[in-house]
Amino acid sequence: MRSRRIRKHAAELDVTAFINMIVVLVPFLLSTAVFTQLSVVDVALPAQNSGVEQLKVDELKLEVVIRPDAIEVGDKIGGLISRIPNGARGYDTAALAQIVEQLKARFPTQAHASVLALPDTSYEVLIQVMDAVRERPAPAVGKGEPVPLFPDISIGDAPVPKRT
Repeated sequence: MRSRRIRKHAAELDVTAFINMIVVLVPFLLSTAVFTQLSVVDVALPAQNSGVEQLKVDELKLEVVIRPDAIEVGDKIGGLISRIPNGARGYDTAALAQIVEQLKARFPTQAHASVLALPDTSYEVLIQVMDAVRERPAPAVGKGEPVPLFPDISIGDAPVPKRT
């Protein structure tokens, strides 16, 4: 018996519809993509001292503590300097910036500050407080630059308030 062989023709692959879709889809996706801009804030952990820290009376150890109801500005040596209660809009970082500017005028050589926050403090609040402590923003009018106040910032956990 004779066997029949069926001749198979090679199928042609038609990709024009796929290429047309890609040509339309790629520019659309690129035009609607949101390109994020990342910014980095350099912070340091508080120094770990092996012995008792030598505290100088004429030196400022600035600590800014973020509490749920207020921002406390203090000195590790002298204690609480100012307590800024929350306003209707939340934390008053403008008042904090004024107090920090006054402290910088009194201690012009100091550059270090510690920002202490509770674990449930939002990231946005932490960054706003750090910005207020780090530098005074440039004036809106004119060609001024930001003035550094306490650029070396350490972050840490806020101490638990004492109950009276």
